[in-house]
Formats: sequence, structure tokens, C-alpha cells
Amino acid sequence: MSEIFWYIYLGILGTAAIGFLIKGDKTIFGKLDFVISLITWVGLFGYVTETPIFTPLVWKVVFVGGIIWDVAFGFYKSRDHQEFKEMPKGVRYLFVIGTIIILLGPLYYGLFKYAY
Repeated sequence: MSEIFWYIYLGILGTAAIGFLIKGDKTIFGKLDFVISLITWVGLFGYVTETPIFTPLVWKVVFVGGIIWDVAFGFYKSRDHQEFKEMPKGVRYLFVIGTIIILLGPLYYGLFKYAY
């Protein structure tokens, strides 16, 4: 039963990535974010379908690098939004971390299980 939720989550992440590619920012950071998101999505796909893709060492590097990138990029993007400028810094940081945990937590859980 939980397998169906993983497939739904894969679909949501894939759709979001394509949406960001089409409508997202076209800066070098936006394009790099898309590439990193695509690589982490492939890792989650391998975990969900139990398909070996590359070696576990590759996914360990992707896991650590992906977390670092998503946290750094999340804080970088939060500086640009007008809605966040009215929030105190502490609340803004908690909001960004909470959002990352809720939206990307399952992704990195799956990558961790796939790598280790």
C-alpha cells in the first residue's frame, strides 16, 4: 500500500520539476537546481522501483550534495520573495526549513535508504 504513495510522490516531484523548467527562473542557479532535482528524482525512482542505477557511492554523494544544495537554494530564494521580507528573520528561517522538511523530506529519506 505504501508503494502507491511513493509512485504518487514521484509523479508530483516530476511534475513540479517540469513546471519549474517551463516557468521557473532561467538563471544559472535555476538551471542548476533543475539538474540537481532531476538527478535526485532518478535516485528516488531507483529506490521506489528497486532498480539498481549506478553505485551506492554515487547516491551517497548525491544525497549529501542534494541536501546541501536544497537548503542553500531555499534560503537564497527566500531572500527574493516580497512575502518573506515582512517576516522576522527567525520566523522566515523556520518557515523555509519546515517547508524543505515537509516537501523534500520523503525524497531524501528515499535517497538515504537507496544509498545506504
